Parts: sequence; C-alpha cells; structure tokens
Amino acid sequence: MKKSAKYIIIAIICLVQIHGNAQHYTSVMKSMKDLVYNYDSKFISLNNDIELSYIEEGSGNETILFIHGLGSYIPAWNKNVESLKDFYKCIAIDLPGYGKSSKENYSGTMEFYADVIHEFCQKKNLGKVILAGHSMGGQISMVTAIKYPTLVKKLILIAPAGFEVFNKGEKQWFRDVMTVDGVRLTTVENIRLNLAYNFYQMPADAEFMVKDRIEMRGATDFPAYCYAITQSVKGMVDQAVFDFLPDIKQPALCIFGENDNLIPNRFLNGGPTRKYAEKGASRMPNCSLKLIPKAGHFVMYEKSEEVNSIIRGFLR
Repeated sequence: MKKSAKYIIIAIICLVQIHGNAQHYTSVMKSMKDLVYNYDSKFISLNNDIELSYIEEGSGNETILFIHGLGSYIPAWNKNVESLKDFYKCIAIDLPGYGKSSKENYSGTMEFYADVIHEFCQKKNLGKVILAGHSMGGQISMVTAIKYPTLVKKLILIAPAGFEVFNKGEKQWFRDVMTVDGVRLTTVENIRLNLAYNFYQMPADAEFMVKDRIEMRGATDFPAYCYAITQSVKGMVDQAVFDFLPDIKQPALCIFGENDNLIPNRFLNGGPTRKYAEKGASRMPNCSLKLIPKAGHFVMYEKSEEVNSIIRGFLR
C-alpha cells in the first residue's frame, strides 16, 4: 500500500471517532445499551422497528435537537447540553445504528436519517425545532431542512460534512475502503491516533470516549454498529448536499475549528479549512460563519465555552 493511501485511510477513519488504549481498559460491555451517559436515557419506538435512544434536558420556548457525527453518540454534546439547557429544551439523539439505539440493516442514507428525525419530532410533538448537527450530523441536518422545511426553524452546523465535492472515482474509493472489518479491526495504535486527529489539542476530559470505544468492542451489537458506519459513509457520498445548499432558506450558523484535520480531506482536496467553510456557507442565503482558532474537528467539545456563547448569540 502506498504511503499516501495508508494515511488517507487513517484520515477517513478519524471521522468514525474510534478511540482507545486497550492496555488501560477491560471490555465489560455486553450491549452498547450499557454505555454510561451523563443524562438519563429515554427511548421511543419509531417505524421499521426502530428504538431511538435520546436524552432530554432543560426547558424553554425553543427546542435544540442535537445530531451527532459518524461513529459518534449522544455524549459528544455533553458540554453543550450542560450549558444550553439553562436557556432551551435540549434533546440529543443516538441515530439508528449508533449508541444505545437499535441496530439493524438500515440504509444509512441521509434521507433515511432525515425521515427518522422528522418522525421523532412528530411523535414528540416538538413543533419547529433548531437542528444542531456535527460533521455527518450537519449534513443530515441540512438534508432534513431541505426535505422538511416547515420542521426546521434554524440550523446550527458544527464542522458539517457536505461542503466538499468529490468526483465519481473518489466517491467509489470511499465506498471501497470503508469496510465493516476495517472499522472492527482497527489497531489500538490507530484508535488513539484517530482520536487525536479530531482535536487541535486533545483534552484530558475526552478520555471517556477512549474508554467507551475500547469497551464497546465486546458488545454483541458492535458488529452492527460497524455496519452502520459503512452504510453512513456510503450515504454521505451518495447523497451529496453541496449543489442543494442554496435551497436552505432557514437562518443558519456554521462553526468550524480553523485547525480541522478532517475537513477538507487533506489527501483528496487539501488546502485550509477556511476555504471550504467559506465556500459552503456562502451558498446558503442566510448563513453566518464563525471560525475558531486553535480548534479542530470536535470544536464544540474542544472550545465549548466559545461555541456555546456563539450559539446563544445566534439564537437570541
């Protein structure tokens, strides 16, 4: 394997956020429902036998619905929910195939996830919501805003996927290299390296993600989680959103870390994050863009106080 190809694989798997150091943790997790969250987990039954896990904190006249990224889960939003719940009703979900939600052979398309969000909001009688999406969750949020414009009041896009454009060959490459075994058998060395790629400087309090990722490897539903990741990657490249960004009329806030190592893909596109952030944000009629220095892909966790302040200003 060429050196550049090896590093491209590492960069993609970074988006999966698979972390850990097996020397420090022993797997005791029977099911991913054993994951320990900061907030009480709730469950709701949706169509197609989907059991969706979510947390609900705070109160207010407006609801923020948080949607995690590829391979991630509800706790990615811990620092944001904890701050924003004093002003808004904050709901974060585990997408189907992730976290504590059910895991079956879901399609993984962006429209599939948009339909799940729509049904969840309808069953919860939430009315119009503010969607906050990170990475893949950002792309899902944009697709939801386009497909269900009366559902989405505003968008908060944190390092959203979808601002890059890939040609046909590059899209096929993504589909080919992201395999279930590739995710399942990631080495311990690459697991920790991949986590570091998500940050400008990895914070000590992100260690719980390491512990969770190590322990979930022994869960009976872990292979299904790995399958969900591969399907999600296919869904992102098959349903690119870039050409449809002008159709997003809702007020939108877009936040990127200036030192995002994952967007753009340095081997396929390259260049500074700012270039792609500005290009994508400029295509949405009512989008404001904020770039935060010394912050990486997980900007909402790494620079949570600054991000939360920007969000509050935008919503006010």
